[in-house]
Parts: sequence; C-alpha cells; structure tokens
Amino acid sequence: MSIYQQQPFDLSGLNTIPIRDRGGKVRIEHMARVYRKGSGLAALIEGLPGILAADSFRAVLAALRRARDQDKPIIWGMGGHVVKCGLAPTLLHLMRRGYATAFAMNGSTSIHDFEIAIAGCTSEDVESVLPDGRFGSAEETGREMNQAIAAGAARGCGIGESLGARLHEIAVPEFAPFSLLHQAYEARVPVTVHVAMGTDTPHTFPQADGAAIGAATHHDFRLFCSLVAALHQGGVYINLGSAVVLPEVFLKAVSVVRNVGVPLREFTTVNFDFLQHYRPRANVVSRPHANAGGEGHAITGHHELMVPLLAAALIELDDRE
Repeated sequence: MSIYQQQPFDLSGLNTIPIRDRGGKVRIEHMARVYRKGSGLAALIEGLPGILAADSFRAVLAALRRARDQDKPIIWGMGGHVVKCGLAPTLLHLMRRGYATAFAMNGSTSIHDFEIAIAGCTSEDVESVLPDGRFGSAEETGREMNQAIAAGAARGCGIGESLGARLHEIAVPEFAPFSLLHQAYEARVPVTVHVAMGTDTPHTFPQADGAAIGAATHHDFRLFCSLVAALHQGGVYINLGSAVVLPEVFLKAVSVVRNVGVPLREFTTVNFDFLQHYRPRANVVSRPHANAGGEGHAITGHHELMVPLLAAALIELDDRE
C-alpha cells in the first residue's frame, strides 16, 4: 500500500473520439516512395517523404529554378568551412548555370580560397603550429592579401574585387580554376568579403592596413546592400555555414534597404549547416520574412554532402527538361 496521501488520477471519465474523426498531419500519401534502380536522382528527390526537411529541400530547388528562370538574384553567403570542404568547383558550376549571381564571404573564406589559388592547398594543422606561434604566418598569404586590399581600397574597390584582381595576376594556372575569387572575378560575378578586425590571420601581418581593410570591407557591405535590394519578389539568399558574421551582415542589409524605401518582399532565404545556430535561424530564416511574405528554410547536413546533392538535383531537373 502506498505511503503517499495523493491518489492516482481517475481516468475512467476520459472522453475519446474515433481516429477517423481525429485525422492526422501525416498520411500515407506523405510517405517515401522506394527508390528503383536506374530511376535517377530526380526520381529520388521526388520520392522523398512529403514531410519536414524533404519538403523544404524540394521548395529550395523550386525557388532556385524560378529565380534563375526569372533573372532574379541568387546570392550565396558562406563561411570558410565550405571552401575547406572542396566545394568551390560545385559552386562555380552552379554559377555558370545561372544558379549563383553573387557570393558573400567572411574573412576566413577569402583566405582559404586565396591560398587555393596561389598554392593549391589550405587549412593548416593549427594544433601542431600554435604552440610555437607559427599559426597564420604563411608569408605569401599575409603579404599578397594585404597588398591587394590596400591597392584595391586606393582604387575605391572592395575586398572581394581586390583579391580577385590580384589573383588574376598571380594565381597559379593549374590552381586558378578551383578558386571562387579568381573565377568569379573573371566572370564579373560580384564577390563581397565581410571581415571583423582581428579574426583573420592576415590582420597580424605588418603589411596590414587597418584603414584600408575597413574601407574595403565597408565598400563590400554597401555593395552587398545593393545585391540584397534586388532580391525583391523572387530572389534567393543562401547562408552556407556562417554562424555569426554573415547572418548579422545580411540582417543589417535587409534593414538598410527597407529603411531607405526599397521594397524587399516575397523572396526566399535558406540556411544550410550541419548545426542550426541561433543567428542563422533568426536572422536568415525567420526575421526577414516578418510581415513581408516569402519563406525561409533551414536544412541540416554536412556541406560536403548537401551542396553536391543540391547541385546534382538542379542539374538533373534542368537536363530532364
């Protein structure tokens, strides 16, 4: 016999309803279709469950295809891990197909991409070089990036264009095809770079000119605002692996263009990342659409899997037509 004074709740008076009357949000028509050998990637995508991320993935594909077909902007904002995952060739192929009309980078993305162009490698082993202070001390990276930014700022250019222009001169021919900065510059596709002082290794070099870096990254912010303003009614902004800097830059750009009277409604935003952080979910997926229409999607997965999958699906859909 229980020692408690309280007695278990009497459930005998519970009111029930037939399950047919209750219904449900998940029905058999939402379920996945089994993949049949040889049916292709497009059939795989169509056969995904009609639920949650699968629906979002298909919605992103549709938004990207509409934007491309209607000549609307498709802006890819990305963190450094995207380049370190070896995805530049995939993104450049999408650019050439019309699925990327501009790129926005944080500082680390530009560093890794610049190193790929001049050396064919990047991403040092931090744990092995940090103890003796060698981390971030690659001579060519710091010297060439700082000189390029200073020269570009003097011409009234942003960091993205300045780095692209320098790589046009010094990139190793066999490595250049793998650089977003280089290939976008050659194609006249805008690249903006958004840095926070002290976060990037070139800032530690004696050649670093704080005034030039500040002027050039502010130039890129204003250019980015122009790119964002054109998202109105059909454009797509994708945040790919930036947890803090680019979500904050994007939200400020959205506010700025609306503040000066530019309409910015009915566009699509997407956050791709292997972890869903607060700022991308708030500043990219939800806040820009408050009282403005459009839609935001959050899709979780490793960049090295999700970006090639997205690209392959777009290619399959295009080629099937």
